[in-house]
Amino acid sequence: MKPVGDAFIAAVKIIITPVIFLTIVNGIGGSEDVRELGRIAIKVLGYFLFFSTLALILGLAVALTVRPGAGINASLAALNTQAVQEYATKAHESSITGFVADIIPRTLLSALTEGNILQTLFVAILVGVSLAGAGAKAEAARSLFESFSVLVFRVVAIIMKAAPIGAFAAIAFTIGKYGLRSVANLATLVACFYLTSALFVAVVLGIVARLNGFRIFNLLRYLRSELFLVLGTSSSEAALPLLMEKLEEAGCDQRVVGLVVPLGYSFNLDGTNIYMTLAALFIAQAFNIDLTAGQIALLLMVAIISSKGAAGVTGAGFITLAATLAVVPAIPVAGLALILGIDRFMSECRSLTNFIGNAVATIVIARWEGALNAGQLRAALEPKEPTRVAQPAI
Repeated sequence: MKPVGDAFIAAVKIIITPVIFLTIVNGIGGSEDVRELGRIAIKVLGYFLFFSTLALILGLAVALTVRPGAGINASLAALNTQAVQEYATKAHESSITGFVADIIPRTLLSALTEGNILQTLFVAILVGVSLAGAGAKAEAARSLFESFSVLVFRVVAIIMKAAPIGAFAAIAFTIGKYGLRSVANLATLVACFYLTSALFVAVVLGIVARLNGFRIFNLLRYLRSELFLVLGTSSSEAALPLLMEKLEEAGCDQRVVGLVVPLGYSFNLDGTNIYMTLAALFIAQAFNIDLTAGQIALLLMVAIISSKGAAGVTGAGFITLAATLAVVPAIPVAGLALILGIDRFMSECRSLTNFIGNAVATIVIARWEGALNAGQLRAALEPKEPTRVAQPAI
């Protein structure tokens, strides 16, 4: 089953970069007012920063209240630290300094060939702004990018026909490899994370949705196929192209979708943020480490920075957590070995929460900008009334 699931995810990955690049280039390049797009981008990043920080604080509050790691009395000497060495190495490469350096690619084309989302965003914005500034002189280039966009989304449609098979294989591998008993040993942490994420979606995002004219559970029902795909593959990236299509069908303007969704996959990872603070405090509690208020504040500040740019792919949250702990010396990075066995199960919840958060953000930003067709959104999200057949009079 593993090769089947891996093959599907690999097939999806080859189209993620072209989809993001072409969507942003067409959105910015076809705009008559680049300054308006800049204003939208500032709103988007402000929204992401607020709710990402709120997710981090929520995870922190739950960990301090429930204390899921208390009583484990873990010892570094008893842990298999070699198991997390690979993640620690990747975390070092993904440190804050590395994150800043990774925004700018080595060449204009390397961003598209190496699959780095941040670099793709950087190049796409440059090309889009250049197209918009060139005016009529770049009309031929704009038409070419639009034609390529049609081609890429046809490829997306073909690959997504295999989505049920890929999701099935991924779930079968996960349960077959790790077994449900591997979760039982750390059930409190898993339960805390799932319940906290559900609370964030139902209450926080639910309130945001209601304030902006729609219901969160109607949105979840509308995106149920994509949510099952994310659950099966444990990657929110697997459903990125489908999410963009669904949001446009629900009345969101293409320009807003093309800007918010790709940015959200790097900067608005609510599930990853909840996981980071919750897991970090779990490790500290497991080793009987009492963090001071200053150390907790440092953990929160580092997490705010390190969580930005973590792509929504399988295992990215674990690597980002390792990068965060590496900067907070009070918590041993080797403690990641405690949760390595259950990370795959937690990755599914991270991906689902990230996905839902970005869907809500796109609709909200579109409404703020007057780029949302309210009637189209209502028709897409509200359940259809069953047709009643009139009974003949007797």
